[in-house]
Amino acid sequence: MRILVTGANGFIGKNLCLQLQEQGYTEIIKIGRSHSYDDLDRAIESVDFIYHLAGVNRPQHEDEFKQGNADLTSYIVSKLLALSYKTPILLASSAQASQKNSYGVSKALAENIVNDYSYESGALVYIYRLPNVFGKWCRPNYNSVVATFCYNIANDLPISVNDPNAQINLVYIDNVCEHFIHHLVNDDASGIQTIKPVYPKTVGEIANTLESFKKSKTTLVTENVGTGFLRALYSTYISYYTKEQFSYSVPSYVDPRGSFCELLKTKEAGQFSFFTAHPEVTRGGHYHHSKNEKFLVIQGQAKFRFKHMITNELYELDVSGEDYRVVETVPGWTHDITNIGNNDLIVMLWANEIFDRDKPDTFASNI
Repeated sequence: MRILVTGANGFIGKNLCLQLQEQGYTEIIKIGRSHSYDDLDRAIESVDFIYHLAGVNRPQHEDEFKQGNADLTSYIVSKLLALSYKTPILLASSAQASQKNSYGVSKALAENIVNDYSYESGALVYIYRLPNVFGKWCRPNYNSVVATFCYNIANDLPISVNDPNAQINLVYIDNVCEHFIHHLVNDDASGIQTIKPVYPKTVGEIANTLESFKKSKTTLVTENVGTGFLRALYSTYISYYTKEQFSYSVPSYVDPRGSFCELLKTKEAGQFSFFTAHPEVTRGGHYHHSKNEKFLVIQGQAKFRFKHMITNELYELDVSGEDYRVVETVPGWTHDITNIGNNDLIVMLWANEIFDRDKPDTFASNI
């Protein structure tokens, strides 16, 4: 299948073209501002599907709205009709198409043009009235508050929040691309389509969340960035890192036994850390009432010892870094770990709660 993408060098176009390639679509004709109408004509003549993403939203003159949105769409459609083609078109319109401003009016005209094309030719057309789209590669300090906030906060630049309670509807670029690509293999009914999910958020909420992302490098406490809006926003935020920001240091605590280093803390799923122990060194020697820990020996030889705090029952377990074996602490059993090898012991550790110095749930007890 040969696919034409107008506006291929824009934010949505870059993401869409990459995801099309990932799914095996190799014949993608990309048309951008540097291409001529002859280039566009040749593309129109040879493709099986058109993603019409090109448009104007920040012109120097008002009449550029009509030229870049309605007139260009009309040009594409007229070429298809002259060829008696019924090539499907997906039009990236705007939520402002229902409004009376110049931009919205030009987008509404473009919608009418492709609808008329569908009626006259029988071609399938899909119109997406996009709200605010966010994600990687969106131009900051242009027309996206999310891109601007992400870029500025990531790079220690100030942001301006005029009305923190102002609400905007957001859709994530990966969801947009997923919906767009869906139409290549599904003959859905023509007309206005919708992107799901839509995230209604306030400007203040976005700014505060992004500030918390920035602080996480020093506090080590991450937000719940594994699903939904926070996942999408966090991925967008870090996409504005400079190369120098790809890495950062975390605190480590060194004493004669070895070292201890915290990697990551979560609000609801505990924290991750690791420690080292020199040969013959024993670490631990305490018990918990509720806290659970999971240990994974990465390097070396370890002896885990446990003692029940009431019955004094004993249990020992030798684990090697080659075993890939998780050892758990159990409430009410004191435990320690001894390096029984000749080299430094390295152990990964997950605890189901962030360490609280005021309520540590950690009580010393030797075995």
